[in-house]
Amino acid sequence: MSDKPSKEDGSRQRAVARRRQQILEAALWCFLENGYHQTGVRDIAKRAGVSLGNLYNHFPGKHDVLVEIAALERSELAPMIKLLRKPGPAPKVLERFLTSYGKYLASVDNVLLTVEITSEAIRKPDIGALFLGNQEELARALAELIERGIQEAAYRPGVEPTEAARLILEMIEGCAYRSVLGEKPMRKLLVGVKDFTMAALKKH
Repeated sequence: MSDKPSKEDGSRQRAVARRRQQILEAALWCFLENGYHQTGVRDIAKRAGVSLGNLYNHFPGKHDVLVEIAALERSELAPMIKLLRKPGPAPKVLERFLTSYGKYLASVDNVLLTVEITSEAIRKPDIGALFLGNQEELARALAELIERGIQEAAYRPGVEPTEAARLILEMIEGCAYRSVLGEKPMRKLLVGVKDFTMAALKKH
């Protein structure tokens, strides 16, 4: 007998994946519109157009939805990490990353969702660990790029790559909040981030 899944099994798996994605998207919209704590599982089921029992088959509770969102964030950050590891002069790669990551973060939905998730992550250490893990993976890739810049003699040797990477990410994240609050468009705020970053890293 063949161990290959049948066409029927494949169709069933695709249907399950689609329904799971449908519920996840409904949960994200509910969190964005009403806030995480104001959203109940019934709200998510109603938005997704599924029964409560069907929802529980995929996600036992809101906590499990956040675990899935953490996995989704990891996949969304993957292209950023890939960008940081592209060949080429470190300063040029870094500039492209700052632009791309800034655009990604500056989405109003991303900022709102981050605020909602952060409030829950403070209360639930396991959720916090998942999202911090995503950020640490991004920070490691950025630190590797900074180290590469030091080896290329583009950046000064005294720079501590890991701390510099974390500070750069925090600057971009702060700018995203400010842009959503209406201080300035993200593209203008990024000019200052780029100037400061390059001045702090480059050899004098």
